Amino acid sequence: MTQPRRFRAAAALIATVAASIAGPSLPAFAQGATTPPPGCTGTPSNTWITVVANGLRSSTGLLAITLYADNSKKFLAKHGSLYVGRVSANTGTTRGCIFVPGPGVYALALYHDVNANRKFDRSGIGLPAEGYGFSNNPATLAGLPAFSSVRLNIPRAGLVTSVRMKYP
Repeated sequence: MTQPRRFRAAAALIATVAASIAGPSLPAFAQGATTPPPGCTGTPSNTWITVVANGLRSSTGLLAITLYADNSKKFLAKHGSLYVGRVSANTGTTRGCIFVPGPGVYALALYHDVNANRKFDRSGIGLPAEGYGFSNNPATLAGLPAFSSVRLNIPRAGLVTSVRMKYP
């Protein structure tokens, strides 16, 4: 009988320590809350994701968060996205929350729409003219990332993911 009691006491201690370490760094909604944070955009559902975009160069314009279904043929294709959420850009780090249809595998593409024209601007030779990023932060030196490298499992509401923005 003392073995299970010791195990429960140790498990409770570990859980308390883990919560005190992780607690302050994650918002309450990322810790299992049942309601989305204020400002979550898209068609309301029981599943949402918070995207933390790091490395924005200015507070000008918008951060566009584009959600794609688990379909490589629609990824980055014109009219291929499920939804585009937009939030005001902030220098350094910008947070945005979007509803997703339900738990599953998706892909995210972000861009810093500096001029707020709601388009991803490119240079005269087709290279990006605005900052961008993808779920899982894949390498993009040789062009667009492989779809398999940006697939993101969203198993429950309240997941938080970080994307590092890249600029031309």
